Amino acid sequence: MIKIFNTLSKQKEEFKPLNPPLVTMYVCGPTVYNYIHLGNARSAVAFDTIRRYLQYRGYQVRYVSNFTDVDDKIIKAAREQELPPQKIVAKYIAAYQEDVAALNILPATLNPRATENMSDIISFIQDLVNKDYAYESQGDVYFRARKFAAYGQLSGQNLDDLEQGASQRVNDFDTFKKEDPIDFALWKKAPANELSWSSPWGNGRPGWHIECSVMSTKYLGKTVDIHGGGEDLIFPHHENEIAQSQVHTGKTFVKYWLHNGFVTIGSDNEKMSKSLGNFVTMHELLQQVDPQVLRLFMSATQYRRPIQYSKASLTEAQNNLQHLQTAAQNLSFRLHDDVFNDFDDTIQLQQDNIEKQFIQHMDDDFNVQNGLSDIYDLMRLINQYSAQTQVNTQNINNLLDTFTTLLSIFGIEFVTNPQLDQQIERLIAQRDTARGQKDFAKSDALRDQLLEMGIILEDTPQGTRWHKK
Repeated sequence: MIKIFNTLSKQKEEFKPLNPPLVTMYVCGPTVYNYIHLGNARSAVAFDTIRRYLQYRGYQVRYVSNFTDVDDKIIKAAREQELPPQKIVAKYIAAYQEDVAALNILPATLNPRATENMSDIISFIQDLVNKDYAYESQGDVYFRARKFAAYGQLSGQNLDDLEQGASQRVNDFDTFKKEDPIDFALWKKAPANELSWSSPWGNGRPGWHIECSVMSTKYLGKTVDIHGGGEDLIFPHHENEIAQSQVHTGKTFVKYWLHNGFVTIGSDNEKMSKSLGNFVTMHELLQQVDPQVLRLFMSATQYRRPIQYSKASLTEAQNNLQHLQTAAQNLSFRLHDDVFNDFDDTIQLQQDNIEKQFIQHMDDDFNVQNGLSDIYDLMRLINQYSAQTQVNTQNINNLLDTFTTLLSIFGIEFVTNPQLDQQIERLIAQRDTARGQKDFAKSDALRDQLLEMGIILEDTPQGTRWHKK
């Protein structure tokens, strides 16, 4: 039984999707005006891991994640770079897709864009106006937040505190156009000669919050099983989504709200963000660090907890990845043996127990720390079995299948190059022959050649094993 911590109820709840085995899942995507940083990638990795685990448990996940492709930040970037906004959007969507592919994040079922759904956005806002939950003011349209009785429930915000905070922002010009300081924008009037769309309230563009309400309900239905994003989106973004969506549909907007923790950096654990200028872009980092190392680093912390970014953490992830890969390679090599033992029921039982323990841990709000501990237990079992004098083909295949399946939930896959592997095997065979003939000069030369290719050799009682640096 899967249990999920629901931000709305502040407790773990049994996971019961509306229409099993289908699970509908909406995750807020990037505003595409710059490269994503490690904190943005953490959210994408966290929800990809959750999605993969749900699929492992037999669910069919319809996963929607948007691109915010019209926004003040995009217009500002276009102005600074003297490019049309569409060029900025195209550049950074392509960069985002390249980065997430490198991290082995599964493609979304759908990546809708705000600009592709403008007529739906305008209709949605008009419905809120018709229901008297929204009003036009000098070309802008605002939502009457106080009129929605449950406003503030997700974030635990007090309306009086919100009003006081909004009133103190004396330089906020929008405040003077609102009936109430806590009201939020659904539609924003656009200056002349700036990107805009025609609407009943004049030329303008949507506020940030409305697009996710429109696209999630349009592509996933009036009630979504899981809605996710970073914890910085709880307020005001997700709070506002709930209000406008439930007024529009008359239905519960989301069953389970999930929010991932921040990536922190430095000795004071400061949140990594573009606004603070302390971020590391994934585009840069992927040029310096193996993407699988980055994936394991980000996957190894339960999604609600913060991740401390440091070079030491990356080194630890790199070492762990190497141990995992070496275990898989060593066991695979045993398939080439010509002497096999009978099927080992004890090994199979240990393997099954580890997988059951893995499921128990991951069912508990996707507890990846304990889940990875189980995978490391399986790795140790694999190493123990690989070292045996005699092994069994079915045991090997069963261990490898389970090992690769569980690792794939974390996005870790050991990609091989068959042609390169064959070349390595030929060189190793030549070295083994040279050693057998006591031609140590040739043997050492072949070892050096393999080392230059990034291949580390290990001589074991079961033969020569190799792995990549």
